[in-house]
Amino acid sequence: MKYVDEYRDNDQVQALVRAIRKVTTQPWHIMEICGGQTHAIARYRLEEMLPEQVRLLHGPGCPVCVTPVTLIDQALELAKRSDVILASFGDMMRVPGTNEDLLQAKARGADIRMLYSPLDAVRLAETNPGKEVVFFAIGFETTAPVHMMALKEAQRKKLSNFSLLTSLFTVPPVIDAILSDPESKVDGFLTAGHVCAITGNSAYHQLAEKYNTPMVVTGFEPVDLLLGIYRCLLQLENGSYFVENAYRRAVPEEGNPAARTLMDETLEPCDQEWRGIGVIPGSGLQLKKTYANYSSREKFQFLPKETKISSECIAGDIMRGVKQPSDCPFFGKACSPEHPVGAPMVSSEGVCAAYYKYRK
Repeated sequence: MKYVDEYRDNDQVQALVRAIRKVTTQPWHIMEICGGQTHAIARYRLEEMLPEQVRLLHGPGCPVCVTPVTLIDQALELAKRSDVILASFGDMMRVPGTNEDLLQAKARGADIRMLYSPLDAVRLAETNPGKEVVFFAIGFETTAPVHMMALKEAQRKKLSNFSLLTSLFTVPPVIDAILSDPESKVDGFLTAGHVCAITGNSAYHQLAEKYNTPMVVTGFEPVDLLLGIYRCLLQLENGSYFVENAYRRAVPEEGNPAARTLMDETLEPCDQEWRGIGVIPGSGLQLKKTYANYSSREKFQFLPKETKISSECIAGDIMRGVKQPSDCPFFGKACSPEHPVGAPMVSSEGVCAAYYKYRK
């Protein structure tokens, strides 16, 4: 398959591994910031191909994993209302809230629909005029435009019974937070190619300069990832710190202007809580006031409630690059995909789920 098979070619993989071994002279820690990249690294066992001096750290690039308990509890509260249909992507169904998850609520009779697209939720609202349809809109800059397309379609159809419960994150602020953390071990970043395809690379230039840290825009196949690691190592070994686009077939420097225009029209930055990490200023996106009638938070009154996250889960430390899944005493024991303690064991893009599936 064009643009896939050639990026899984074993000869190219081995050539890049040899190049990485040749250029590496000292220990380095490189973090990928995308759950899809983490999954591919585990699936193709790329870490095992690297020299011992190169350690990969797995950042908070899985939106399911970083959606806070507060939002899960709010989704559960809405789902239990008799006048609400809650729609969600399937990988949100087993993310633990304070007391239960959405799948458990569905089993007890809540009207929760698992959908592939937010546009399906618009159709649900159109065919169920007597119900409030809430779509649990999670994601990074990659999926935000898709959620906003659904909003605009609901607006075009003049649907008053459709709203979004948003949990939207932006990548540059969390990179900033990780690099400013005194515990940080990160020497270089592989930035998420699909995010940069939307936003462009401008914010990463500022971060590379601020922290003297290489930022290499990277794809998702084995050759893409090894090339990103190689280019990052070249910078580190040479004392260079800049943004390099190693995924030019998908990422233009300016990103996607049409998607950015849609986001600028409908969304604005906000402080955002990241599950296991805490609140990061300016790291989220929320609907602008002009679209408040499509905000579930504006439509429904959520009472303040005490929330809690399992104290056994070290996912926050893993996603900050301070620890690895193997450091968790519950990994593969008390915590598994069938009985997850933390969100990264739920999503297919979660680092713990990837390690469990491909490395345990």
